[in-house]
Amino acid sequence: MNRRTLLQTSASLLAGTALTRLSFAEEQALNDHADVPRTNWSKNFHYSTSKVYAPTTGDEVVEIVKANAKIKGLGSRHSFNNVADSHFAQISMRGVKFIDIDAAAKTVSVGAGIAYGELAPVLDKAGFALHNLASLPHISVGGTIATATHGSGTQNRNLSTSVRALELVTADGKIVHLSRDKDGDTFKTAVVHIGALGIVTAVMLDLLPRFDMTQTVYQNLSFDQLRHNLEAIMGAAYSVSLFTDWQNNRATQVWIKSKVEPGHTPPAYDALPKEFYGATLQKVKLHPLTVMPAQNCTEQMGSIGPWYARLPHFKMEFTPSGGDELQSEYFIPREHGYEAIRAVETLKDQITPHLLITELRAIRADDLPASMAYQRDSLAIHFTWKPEEQAVRALLPQIEAKLAPFAARPHWGKIFTMDAKVLNGRYPKLGEYRSLAAKMDPTGKFRNEFLDRNVFEV
Repeated sequence: MNRRTLLQTSASLLAGTALTRLSFAEEQALNDHADVPRTNWSKNFHYSTSKVYAPTTGDEVVEIVKANAKIKGLGSRHSFNNVADSHFAQISMRGVKFIDIDAAAKTVSVGAGIAYGELAPVLDKAGFALHNLASLPHISVGGTIATATHGSGTQNRNLSTSVRALELVTADGKIVHLSRDKDGDTFKTAVVHIGALGIVTAVMLDLLPRFDMTQTVYQNLSFDQLRHNLEAIMGAAYSVSLFTDWQNNRATQVWIKSKVEPGHTPPAYDALPKEFYGATLQKVKLHPLTVMPAQNCTEQMGSIGPWYARLPHFKMEFTPSGGDELQSEYFIPREHGYEAIRAVETLKDQITPHLLITELRAIRADDLPASMAYQRDSLAIHFTWKPEEQAVRALLPQIEAKLAPFAARPHWGKIFTMDAKVLNGRYPKLGEYRSLAAKMDPTGKFRNEFLDRNVFEV
């Protein structure tokens, strides 16, 4: 990866995006008062330091890393645990933003702080797309790949698998470039880095030709249909999500996101099938929580729109920073998906009082060792909880025990209670990850309590 290219800021592509340019000295003087929130997105976690740097270039990141004995990278703050916490210093990467499209190579190089919702319209206008997006477009590229955040689709791998190359600053302040083409297993291990290897400043992503999509919702799918049809249901479209409150033996909603093939006109709403495996076609636009207004959700009812306006569940202009919720998520081999769903369902009366909604999603296997879908086509069981942390943390060991026979892997950025010994058994190459971390960060500059507890067993 060419560093000059990676550190190039494309003003024309980011027209309308305000990027405040401060010198490193000014940033250093302001770091104790940086305009970076001291809590995570849902406000359930308060960070342990008020020393927060806010660089706008990769060169500034180098100086900041050199100046601190201990520091942690901070993205869009959409983690629900202490994965990005520090008692010493944080470096918010949200100001490190640029977009540089290489149309011939079908790649885009971006600053680690750019949000997918900022990037996607630029790509679409240039005729390109990413293969998938998460439910919220507000999250940053750098933070997303660090925790293997994923999106959905039986044929879609997580967002980290689009990474072709990385630029990161290591503990000694050196700029390191890793790429899929030249660095083999080291690159694969480094992509889902969980914050232990360095501060990622720039990322190169693979691109696809742009495409359009439709989104349609069906209501009340019996869990009985999943016994023999789980794979067919989850693979019925480009991306499929099932939502449930775990009551009444059913998924309350099925969100079907279909790719529109070039030259093909999808059916109008009144011509859509009225049933999907016994679930009934929506009559109005819906929010996953039916009691919530749906205007903040992406468009439904079969209307055609660009990929970036259908793959997420929520619109970019909807700011989720006021959302009071907690999240947990577990990945199990999809071949055992039905049994895992039924195992969790046995706890329905304990779960539902504390739950906002559960989403079931499919993710294709990948070859990134720290990814939750490493070498396993997976079903993700995602819990969005009410902000009742004590009750949720008391309940999670029961859920994890139900999922233990399926070797469930928790999402690195969400709340879980498994210990490091269990995690080591679930990730066959976590030892290689620790070895790479020791090589790239021998003094533990980027280590924190989360990594010590869950990865390094300190």
